[in-house]
Amino acid sequence: MRVKEVKVSENERFVICHNPEGATRDAAIRTQLIAQLTELIEGSDTLSDYKRGELRGKITAKPGLNRYLRTTPAGKLRIDATKAKTEANLDGKYLLRCSDPKLSAEDIALGYKQLLEVERGWRDMKQILDLRPVYHRLEERIRAHVILCWLALLLIRITETTTRATWPTIRRELDRLHLGTFTGPAGTFRQLTELTRTQRDLLNKLDIPAPKKIVELTPEPH
Repeated sequence: MRVKEVKVSENERFVICHNPEGATRDAAIRTQLIAQLTELIEGSDTLSDYKRGELRGKITAKPGLNRYLRTTPAGKLRIDATKAKTEANLDGKYLLRCSDPKLSAEDIALGYKQLLEVERGWRDMKQILDLRPVYHRLEERIRAHVILCWLALLLIRITETTTRATWPTIRRELDRLHLGTFTGPAGTFRQLTELTRTQRDLLNKLDIPAPKKIVELTPEPH
């Protein structure tokens, strides 16, 4: 992330932030939306005014597409190239306002990112980790419930920071590990599925030893 400070007065400071990854993502989304809109309005010049109005109404109900649509004085539907170019100049950029004279521009930007992480943490606590509803009545049990959820969130954040992957991606990959139970003439054994390259990479980054392939072996009694 790149930051640049713009001073307006002694009491007001503005910091322009630019996220290259965010810029790439914004451009890709805009390209996809414009392609979808182009397909929708293709051939609309041959439609009657009523049918073209119907199409215009349907697009209006889709804000993502509607912001790139313009209507000519003759009522024809066109891509708003000026709007797209204006948005392209703002890809990955946002403006922060701060009144603290001591914080550096970098600290202001990092503080804002940390605020977003805190808000994401609360969403995860309430949704992914099921902080609510709380089925306990005693205060110490409610406190224990919240602390356990907080510890779970802490482990998730440590895992994400260490692996540089999102928790849904990590969980989806590790959920593919299965333990099968097999029974034959010699006995019963439990075997883990073969680790994928991605799973091994995650375990290595987390410094977790790879699990044994054969977990349990019980010979058939004679």
